[in-house]
Amino acid sequence: MERTTNGAKAFRLEVSADRIATLTFDLPGKKVNIFERAVLAEFEATVRELANRRDIGVLVLLSGKPASFIAGADVQEIARVVEPLEVEAGVRAGQRLFAAWEALPFPTVAAIQGTCLGGGTELSLASTFRVASDAAATKIGLPEVRLGILPAWGGSTRLPRLIGASAALDMILTGRNLSGKNALKVGLVDALFPEARFRAEVRAFALGKIGVDPKSARSDATKPSLKQRLLDLNPLGRRLVYSQAKKSVMAETKGRYPAPLAALEAVQAALEEGKEAGFEAEVRAASQLATGRIAKNLIHLFHLTEEVKRQTGLPGGEARPVRSVAVLGAGVMGGGIAQLIASETGLPVRMKDVRAEALASGMAHASSLFAKRVKTRRLSKAEAQRKLALLHPTLDDSGLDRVDLVIEAVVEKLEIKQQVFAQLATVTAEGTVLASNTSSLPISEIRAKTPHPERVVGMHFFNPVHRMPLVEVIVPEGCDPSAANTVYAFTKALGKTPVLVKDAPGFLVNRLLMFYSCEALHLLGEGHAIEDLDAAMTDWGMPMGPMALTDEVGIDVAIKVAHILAEAFSERLPLPTWTDRLLADGRLGSKNGRGIYRYEKGRRTVPDRTVYSLVGLAEPSGGRSDAKALAERMVLPMVNEAARCLDEKIVADPGSLDLAMIFGTGFPPFRGGLCRWADGEGLDRIVGKLEKLAASVGPRHQPSEALRRFAAAGGFYQKVGS
Repeated sequence: MERTTNGAKAFRLEVSADRIATLTFDLPGKKVNIFERAVLAEFEATVRELANRRDIGVLVLLSGKPASFIAGADVQEIARVVEPLEVEAGVRAGQRLFAAWEALPFPTVAAIQGTCLGGGTELSLASTFRVASDAAATKIGLPEVRLGILPAWGGSTRLPRLIGASAALDMILTGRNLSGKNALKVGLVDALFPEARFRAEVRAFALGKIGVDPKSARSDATKPSLKQRLLDLNPLGRRLVYSQAKKSVMAETKGRYPAPLAALEAVQAALEEGKEAGFEAEVRAASQLATGRIAKNLIHLFHLTEEVKRQTGLPGGEARPVRSVAVLGAGVMGGGIAQLIASETGLPVRMKDVRAEALASGMAHASSLFAKRVKTRRLSKAEAQRKLALLHPTLDDSGLDRVDLVIEAVVEKLEIKQQVFAQLATVTAEGTVLASNTSSLPISEIRAKTPHPERVVGMHFFNPVHRMPLVEVIVPEGCDPSAANTVYAFTKALGKTPVLVKDAPGFLVNRLLMFYSCEALHLLGEGHAIEDLDAAMTDWGMPMGPMALTDEVGIDVAIKVAHILAEAFSERLPLPTWTDRLLADGRLGSKNGRGIYRYEKGRRTVPDRTVYSLVGLAEPSGGRSDAKALAERMVLPMVNEAARCLDEKIVADPGSLDLAMIFGTGFPPFRGGLCRWADGEGLDRIVGKLEKLAASVGPRHQPSEALRRFAAAGGFYQKVGS
């Protein structure tokens, strides 16, 4: 029998006297079980052996990992494949293997504890029965669409035939995981057992299945609801489900992600034409998707996020434990940060402000965020009340001497922040880490009047805090690595993605975004219509156009940051002369209902055409602008500046930069990130386009020497050996 790569077996079979067999999957040297090539070969040999056993009455599939059942296929192998025929061969081999498991002459029970994803869920679906633990760690899902592919080892075929079209499509098209409780509710598992006595309950369940014919066994865990009977059990109902699912996918993805649509076709084939048609549809779709650029980009993003999970921050210092936290400033950001901490960590949070009205507003904002989670059934009312009670509003410094971490989120004025941090040093313990949620002010200047400045770190959240996944951990020169790593680890505990960033003007994301936004303003000044500029970027894949984004950020904030960065990068970031006229006209954006767009009842409606007169135009020049050319004008300056950021070591590598842009700005994931997209376009070609723009538009587009060096080296990623 073939062994795993380190020579040890991944599967262990035991058969007891009462004819209950247990097959334990425990991949040596790994924290989770995954289907590598060698593992699949060993499993195939195991299944062949099992097919000839006559001493087994029922077989239970268990995991030897404490918090994971099976995490799915080896994503690295999917990333490497480039030939559709190779994908087809791999998919068919997996389908045959799981079909052989399904055809074993005795019933099989998949006993799910912890995460069960992708190929693990597909193997469970090929089992006769599925049971799960009621532990919070139990998560069952098919996340393949998030990697630009689809469940192709039978998942797109078996799942809808088990739980119906609507419930299956909700899982497959979103990649959403189900808890054990919800899996039982939809009929995905046959029983839910208490974690404390899971193995004993599984054994009792299995004992009752000895003698059951696996070919005729059917789940009786749930009875179809009236809705299921109307939608799933008749052709007209299913047709409605398919139509609504397609509409939902198109609304969410704008058709830029082919995997959900391909999965929908496979599900439809499985239900309307039979299992074999479903399997064939899976093969066809996987062969095209897995070798496509979008899948490769999404898998690249997956690897970047997995790498962050393994990282601990800076060398030379361990993260300190954080048992209690204080947040200074109870505005929208402060209230959002405090709510996030209470929600995700369960830690007590002191929320301090100098005004009682601000504290009331901050508490109201936090309460509204918890209420939304209750409304979407992500929290019970009791859980929301318990978490809200962790927030302790205060007007004084009491208790600050006992907190491990203070996060400052006061007004973005250097003098005020300096005073706040100087005061903090007198009321906190020497070991307390002090973090500033600043979007543009240098940490080195914020901490200038603070004793023990080495413990001051930047912790830049993005708005809205509860949605945006990125936190820039800003490391000033001379920072204590332990302080930085405490913030890095705490960011992970909040469920956010940390990226280490050097303390420099604009840090990383705002610096790059300002080059994009300023170029959009220059284009507006050249006579391009507001709606054309925004449409060019939303068509390109950004979640929001630059004009709408300026309104959302706040015109006052955007212009203030623009002036700060224009001063730092004046020769390559000139501001249009008319930008201050927007502020002089009382336009703040969405916050006061007057911006580049008009607003009704707080909602953005149409461009405000009176903006053109402030710009110095009677009206835009007319005619639909070339959307592709407009998008390039706005994106290429970011590429040029990204090269400088990497050259200056603002971030460690292009992967960190790409992750920050995707999670901090909504840069389209299907493009893989700014650097990866630029590499795909060819840096030599981008240098050439920038040279043409420099000649026709202005010297701000001149390619940087850093970009020329990256181009000569073969690209951003080749430069660092990635």
